[in-house]
Amino acid sequence: MNNDVQLLNLKDREVFREWKEFLESLGISNFQENELAQIDSTLGMYNDAGSLVATGSVAGNVLKYVGVCNKFSVHGSHFNTIISSLMNLLAQNDIFHVFVFTKLKYSQSFQHIGFNELAHTDLGAILETGDTDVKDYVHRIPQQPNQADLQVASIVMNANPFTLGHRYLVEQAAAANDLVYVFVVSDDVSLFSTTERLALVQAGTADLSNVVVVNGGQYMVSYVTFPAYFLPTPDEAITYQTTLDARIFKNAIAPGLNITQRYLGSEPFSRTTGIYNQVLQKELAPAITVHVVDRKQASGQVITATQVREAIAQNEIATVQDFLPATTYQFIQKHLTTLQARIQKGMTIHGN
Repeated sequence: MNNDVQLLNLKDREVFREWKEFLESLGISNFQENELAQIDSTLGMYNDAGSLVATGSVAGNVLKYVGVCNKFSVHGSHFNTIISSLMNLLAQNDIFHVFVFTKLKYSQSFQHIGFNELAHTDLGAILETGDTDVKDYVHRIPQQPNQADLQVASIVMNANPFTLGHRYLVEQAAAANDLVYVFVVSDDVSLFSTTERLALVQAGTADLSNVVVVNGGQYMVSYVTFPAYFLPTPDEAITYQTTLDARIFKNAIAPGLNITQRYLGSEPFSRTTGIYNQVLQKELAPAITVHVVDRKQASGQVITATQVREAIAQNEIATVQDFLPATTYQFIQKHLTTLQARIQKGMTIHGN
């Protein structure tokens, strides 16, 4: 690490104040608690007068809160130093695949030091670098020998947990296409872990021979595609995030798999998911046809995974048995105590 670069303790009020004021002077003003809580480490670079001139943080394998003041310096030197220090810090933790979100005007700076831009909007860009990339991710996904001749569809779902509503959406896609990829969002911030959700989707669709269940990795509506700390309003953040996600899918995922169809469940409840659906319809056309399927109902009400999670919390899973494939219901019965313990420890059951 460069001698002028130090680890910053953001729990120290004075250090946090200086860091926050420095970033605010550079136009970064969104310091939401949930964003700050995800930070693992923060570095700061100081000049001879003891003033902060560059900073950057890491959250998992994502660079965040990168800010540089280039006054009284060789253009780019502070930027190169802070990014190099952050990359070294990640390498010490055996992290060699790195993402960054930045304002669009800084995308070129990251590209000059080896990052590849995955997608951008007028508001910002997402880039990656390291020992693997999105092409490797696509290459690892199973394909049919004659895939170029097939009509291929896709669904992206969190499946927290996999319900008969999810199953219905998959059935609709499977009936109308030669091959269907179901991408399961890979984030362990849900009541059901990524491993559990993948297994439940696989078990719940095992009888559908033209369905392939895939881990969405870090490219599908994941934690990586959703931080937007440098945007001033929640509405801008939602639009930015969902547009980036759609463009990554359209330009970097779909072509290599010959995906020309995307299936969505209608969204009568979640405003965020509703906006996401609207953005997908706008961004994916005309290369990818978007189909919005009305949500399946049971017992006179729309099936939602939220109701299932609430029933788990209230120890009333029998009330949602009609919402679930037998494989999901049996899993919940077997692991009910574990799931309830996660809720008691603070795992949220709301949202997606």
